[in-house]
Amino acid sequence: MKIYTKTGDAGETGLFGGPRVLKDAPRIEAYGTLDELNAVLGVVRASGLPAAFDASVARVQHQLFDLGAELASPDPEKLRVSGIGEQEIVALEQEIDAWEATLPPLRQFILPGGALAGAQVHVARTVCRRAERRLVTLVAVEGEHIDPLAVKYVNRLSDWLFVLARAVNQATGNGDTPWQPRSK
Repeated sequence: MKIYTKTGDAGETGLFGGPRVLKDAPRIEAYGTLDELNAVLGVVRASGLPAAFDASVARVQHQLFDLGAELASPDPEKLRVSGIGEQEIVALEQEIDAWEATLPPLRQFILPGGALAGAQVHVARTVCRRAERRLVTLVAVEGEHIDPLAVKYVNRLSDWLFVLARAVNQATGNGDTPWQPRSK
């Protein structure tokens, strides 16, 4: 199988089982940003992520592919593409709760940083927030039908990434760095 097809040379791409659309269409922007998030999570895993968190991040990477496949299809039910269900959201919430129970309570905003893996998780969190914005844009497009669980999952995932960054930094001996607002 050839990697290059030349079918996208004019700025279009094909949806899974569907029509060709511009490469900057809201649907492409949404699943393209999820792909970017997945790549950043690959960097997280390669940057000294403590083993205790690796399986969770790997699971989320697979879920992001599932969600991307759903978004790449204009009719996921017809093509039997499974996306994200409530159980994936509940799993994120359970991990958030478990990790938060081991962390000092937040009393102020914190700066992204810490260990390399923790800082990379903060980058993933910001990419996740952008993916959420792209999904919200897609949902607002007339004629697009997006499972509401997609937005809910990505919203919860950004919370999960925030807590994961704190947990990774704690596990590596790096605490949170409080934001120090400029005084007037």
